[in-house]
Amino acid sequence: MEAGGGAEREPLLPPRSWRTGRGLWRAGGGTRSAAEDATGADNDLYINQAIVFIEDAIQYRSINHRVDSKSLWLYRWYYSRTCQWVLSLTITIILALVFIEKPSSLTITSDVRYRLTAWNPPCGLTESIELLCFLVFMVDISVKSYLIGWEEFWKNKWLVAYILTLIVSLTDWIVSLSFFCTEAVRIRRILRPFFLLQNSSMMKKTLKSINSTLPEMASVLLLLAVHLSLFTMFAMLLFARTKDGQQDKEWVGYFRNLPDSLTSLLVLLTTANNPDVMIPAYSKNRAYSIFFILFTVLGNLFLMNLLTAIIYNQFRGYLLKSVQSSLFRRRLGIRAAFEVLSSTKETPANTQQSYVSVGALLRVLQKVEMDSCCKQVIVRSLRTCSCDQLSAAQFQKLFEELDKDAIKQHPPSPEYQSHFMQKMQIAFGHPYFGYLGNVVALANIVSICVVLVMDADKQPSERDDFFLGAINFVFILYYLLEMLLKILAMGLKRYLSYPSNTFDGLLTVILLVLEIATFGVYGFPHPGWRPEFTGLLSLWDMVRLVNMLIVFRFLRIIPNMKFMALVVTTLLDLVKNLRAFAGILVVVFYTFALTGVMLFKGAVVPLGNISAANTTYGNGTLQCGTYEQLEYWPNNFDDFAAAVVTLWDVMVVNNWQVFLEAFSRYSSPWAKIYFVAWWLISSVIWVNLFVALLLENFIHKWDRRCHREHLSDIEYQRTVELMFRDVLEEPTEEELMEKLHQHPHLQLCR
Repeated sequence: MEAGGGAEREPLLPPRSWRTGRGLWRAGGGTRSAAEDATGADNDLYINQAIVFIEDAIQYRSINHRVDSKSLWLYRWYYSRTCQWVLSLTITIILALVFIEKPSSLTITSDVRYRLTAWNPPCGLTESIELLCFLVFMVDISVKSYLIGWEEFWKNKWLVAYILTLIVSLTDWIVSLSFFCTEAVRIRRILRPFFLLQNSSMMKKTLKSINSTLPEMASVLLLLAVHLSLFTMFAMLLFARTKDGQQDKEWVGYFRNLPDSLTSLLVLLTTANNPDVMIPAYSKNRAYSIFFILFTVLGNLFLMNLLTAIIYNQFRGYLLKSVQSSLFRRRLGIRAAFEVLSSTKETPANTQQSYVSVGALLRVLQKVEMDSCCKQVIVRSLRTCSCDQLSAAQFQKLFEELDKDAIKQHPPSPEYQSHFMQKMQIAFGHPYFGYLGNVVALANIVSICVVLVMDADKQPSERDDFFLGAINFVFILYYLLEMLLKILAMGLKRYLSYPSNTFDGLLTVILLVLEIATFGVYGFPHPGWRPEFTGLLSLWDMVRLVNMLIVFRFLRIIPNMKFMALVVTTLLDLVKNLRAFAGILVVVFYTFALTGVMLFKGAVVPLGNISAANTTYGNGTLQCGTYEQLEYWPNNFDDFAAAVVTLWDVMVVNNWQVFLEAFSRYSSPWAKIYFVAWWLISSVIWVNLFVALLLENFIHKWDRRCHREHLSDIEYQRTVELMFRDVLEEPTEEELMEKLHQHPHLQLCR
């Protein structure tokens, strides 16, 4: 019986005795026997199982799910693009509700001095949308629990947490309606990021890797805390209060008490208040600079960079383990597909070793959802194969095509019969023609720079746009001619297959449209062609827009500079593989922003209402470097969008001591704990993890560029799994078979 399911297990392999006697007897008159009908149904089941197992292998999914006919249909429906798109859209909607829920972010500005009263939705509007989202999540968890079986379900901590999150969210939703949406705290809003986490296997792996890295990070953070504590004690002793009030500026400004001393040195650790924190003491005695320099060298240059090294080393190791488990899942899925296909009627019954017929695999490949190029390569290999049967090793090797770099091959150039057209094709398809275009683009940039420098100090009424308009017209005509000649030489399909050409051509068309619109409104350039406002944009605005696009177009030179191209492709690959990291950052931002809204909403008030903040300013003048003097009023926690921007500013750590001081003064001294916790998680941990992935990606590309021959017609694309492909270990036959024997819904009969 199926574990926790109450239904019979589907056989992965039928008994050998059945296979040997399969299809040997018939009823009279040529009628198909019951055994043959059963054999046909079993073959269809094996084919469907193989399809699902191969798709699991492609997506690195677990194969521990039900494999009966109805469950396989439900499983493929659940992982279809439509179903997953609906689930992703639901997660996006429930996360985006925070922008319109009370306190709404639907205002032009977040500045507390100028912000108008925001529109807040009536009670029941966002709650109705939430309920629809919860219904989708309930369907999602129901399908998942059925497919893997209840016994396996309760072993999965993520799915158990999924149910608990839904229960708590629904309970809080009911409480919210019972209070007519007037409650101050909504627990379910903080729980929403969990729906994003549990829907991404890569985010789960990344989170697990981060969790495994924490003990090593904790040792360095503890050493950092000791360093900070010791220097805090030294500072309080060194800059203690004296009888001479004029000499106590350091004590008054930074080391008045323990919390202020800790805060001052913590901020100095990020160099945000350097050299401000040192100046009062340094102006009294230059020897005091030794204390601050020593603290910065030990803390910032040694310990913080040591933390970066440890995070890189440990996280790379744990990410490697995670990718290794993904490889095992892929190999296991392919091996499971081999085992079920070896049970079909095409397989010889008297062989001691299992084989899969090529015909059965071709049937499977026709229905498998996979990359078309990869499928074509596998099918081509099968059709050119001299044997009719595939062993386990041959079967596995065939699907190693999945592990290779994704390749994009460009279409061929057109073949012209005319000798003149062939000469044109050679001339304008040559790389030197592209280099000429780069030189022309550089000349355009230089001319724009010259005009901007000459007109920098002129009043708008004194500017004459004749020269700039004329040269832009000439250069845009050249860009159009260059694009048409390249299309003539390469053909439209081949031209558009290069991203650099697509980028170049799109900007050229936009520039041409803007130039035609400018001439249509203002006429052709002539002396005294001055900006005057007509319609939507003034002449100066349109010229500026054209110039910005021309400057942007100059990025076309990147593919022609090898080292720069390497850096840019590394960044592009990083963006593609950064979804898991970006998702975790979204979760952390979301949670901290909502927490900040609950803690500090309405805390910051403009100076006109300063009495409400219980703050005095003596004679009314503002101290230099404070929140009020710097006019940081838009940075607050009065709504979610403002909170996100404020957290971003703190994460960058430039002037973050201003936020520490201001919110401690406006709300409570304990507010510092919130900001320090955010700094640790975002700036220390997450940024270092980002650096680790960036280094790994760049080093991998740098190492491989010497081992790969450059082919102009081929582009290689890489994933996180392929980054570690060279150092991964292949699972053994015994490991795969042992895991298959442990499958909760299948049984091996050999």
